[in-house]
Amino acid sequence: MNVKIAKEAGFCFGVKRAMKMAWDKLEANEDGIYALGPLIHNKQAVSKYEEKGLVTVEDISSIPDKNSMIIRSHGVGEEVYINADKKQIAIVDTTCPFVKKIHKIVKEYSKKGYEIIVIGDSKHPEVIGINGWCNNNSIIVKTIEDLQKVKLDKSKKYCVVAQTTINSDLYLKIVDEISKRTNDVIFNNTICSATKVRQQAARELSKEVDCMIVIGGTHSSNTQKLVNICKEFVNTFAIETKDDLDSNSLKKYNTIGVTAGASTPDWIIDDVIKFIKSI
Repeated sequence: MNVKIAKEAGFCFGVKRAMKMAWDKLEANEDGIYALGPLIHNKQAVSKYEEKGLVTVEDISSIPDKNSMIIRSHGVGEEVYINADKKQIAIVDTTCPFVKKIHKIVKEYSKKGYEIIVIGDSKHPEVIGINGWCNNNSIIVKTIEDLQKVKLDKSKKYCVVAQTTINSDLYLKIVDEISKRTNDVIFNNTICSATKVRQQAARELSKEVDCMIVIGGTHSSNTQKLVNICKEFVNTFAIETKDDLDSNSLKKYNTIGVTAGASTPDWIIDDVIKFIKSI
């Protein structure tokens, strides 16, 4: 059985940076270190950090005053920083620099009187955080159908940004539709370059193999987009770890392609490859 690995797979720059910063903080053996939401959308990796002493909470109100709080790579809204200051909470800010850039754009143009449009998933923590830099007043659209339900005013100014992990083809379709319905609009293609490269690598590999295995958390947005891309070309298995694979289901394939989401650690990818090769 032949195994091919996508040219780009696993931890992206932002996640790798965030995980190192969080681990370094835990290595300092300090007590009272909290993470505001799961560090990344990979429960196996998060478990390792919690075993080390990290406490994951969903709201800053759950963090006692004068402790330390890790802001994950997805970023948070401005209000979280304000509340942390009031509670004298020390912040370890691991927000991805690409996401930070979006925060700055949104805040700047919101102050200038622009309506903010975010192309992304309204329930994703990154998008929730972005919305928090324009007083939670942005228009959030995930699909063309969402956009069709929105009334755009040609007398208003609009500023468009995108969730860093959104599908690039979908982004272009929504941008085209917005262009037709507005007169004054600024577009910011804020899709992460690593996301674009990872998606293209998965697309190319899918055309060369008999099936694809996509490794990543079920709640990982970028992982699920990889799954959808691969499914366009070949039978695709979406898994979190090697334990989700069935050797009998894979035996009929000669060449298997493997890719992984940006929150998938190398050790999980290695375990999957070893399992496939052992069949």
